[in-house]
Amino acid sequence: MTEENYRYRTSQLLLRNQFEGSGAWKIPVIPKAEFDEEEFRGLRLIGFDKTKLEDERHLGRIVHFFLYDYKFERVWKDPDHDIEKLRRYRAVLSPDFSMYLEMHPLMQLYNTFRNRWCGAYFASKGMRVIPTVSWGDERSFAFCFEGIPKGSTVAVSTYMVSEHGNRADQKPFFMKGYEELLRRVEPERILCYHEPFPEMRGNIVPIDYELSSWRHMDDDYTPSKYAKYICGLEPVPPGCDLVIKRGYVMRDDGCRMGMGSAYGGKWKPKKEEDKRFLGQPGEIKITYVSGYKVATKIGEDGRAVRERHFTDHNRGHTGHTNPHDHIINWDPDRGNPLPGRPINYPGGAPEFKLYGGDYRMYTYVKSNTPEENRFETISEFKWCVECGGEIEFKWHGKTYDIVHDPDAIVIYEAYSDKESYYKTADELLEHLIDGDRLRDMVTHMEVTDRTI
Repeated sequence: MTEENYRYRTSQLLLRNQFEGSGAWKIPVIPKAEFDEEEFRGLRLIGFDKTKLEDERHLGRIVHFFLYDYKFERVWKDPDHDIEKLRRYRAVLSPDFSMYLEMHPLMQLYNTFRNRWCGAYFASKGMRVIPTVSWGDERSFAFCFEGIPKGSTVAVSTYMVSEHGNRADQKPFFMKGYEELLRRVEPERILCYHEPFPEMRGNIVPIDYELSSWRHMDDDYTPSKYAKYICGLEPVPPGCDLVIKRGYVMRDDGCRMGMGSAYGGKWKPKKEEDKRFLGQPGEIKITYVSGYKVATKIGEDGRAVRERHFTDHNRGHTGHTNPHDHIINWDPDRGNPLPGRPINYPGGAPEFKLYGGDYRMYTYVKSNTPEENRFETISEFKWCVECGGEIEFKWHGKTYDIVHDPDAIVIYEAYSDKESYYKTADELLEHLIDGDRLRDMVTHMEVTDRTI
């Protein structure tokens, strides 16, 4: 045997057997890290892909791996590559290699092993490591909680199973695994990336998903020097090369991060008003929303095909007619409704006919309260806008609307001629109202109407 062959067959990167293991599969154990409770007050995370060796601003954050797997695959293949960089931060979560429900059980086992091995390796290099815990169905319970000492601080994510993204059908499997986690590990505390469910028990430390994103890497946010032009506060100077584009692009997050289905869950109506999108073939559902009527036509598959709004959304002077229609399409993956751009009728609207039937069937739907309409997270707001939703809200006693033109997302004060146009929801979130950024207002403003 050559020396080269001997080195290869005895390499730790091949054998991966240098750490104490637990359970039948000898899953590597991540040593329990000690923390002071004060370390978790106002805690923010930082994505592994945003860590830098020269970083001096964010060393008080904990590094997370709630990312696409390809963005951190190298910590498995070449674990020494990022050691010097990672050990500078407060702590590190173990890598969240995906645990999709559709995965072969051996792949789930493999990714659990990789999660714990990397965590144990980081700990061996002097880092405090918090195990990230993911699971599949009940079969994965035989191994997915191994390698975590009782009483450890652990991390979970509700992002891929939360109602904000209309993956509520995956909540039961999450809660079953979560209860098993509590029983087997008895964690001292649980870092929850994204909003915890009300049913979750234990010493939970909520981690704000948005505040831990790249958009809040700077504690003292400084808008772009072009923000005043983008937001319409000042005209673009003559001769300036800046081009402000208009348009609308659907986001594709891809439901490919963390646990849950690889395809995402199917949409289910979360609130009473959303039930108008589903019904009996040929039915027309009537909803009174914020003082105006909405008629929703149900197609042959029991899903809405068209909707008529008996309002001009405080924008009649621009040609937005009362009434106007929206074609309702459906997301092929998540199954949620996608209201199309408004169809205006300056010469008068045609009859809103039944779909395919010669009988009349009307159902009245209860409208939401402002509290039910309230956006719980910035992510929920973005999802609503990106799916074609129209929004009316109040801020400092004034009414504002968000609607869609063929080439842009439009925000304006009610009945005002001054409108601002944005290409994406992220650009919209930088809009200023009386000096307040929309991003900072979203979860606090009174939402009087939202179409989805």
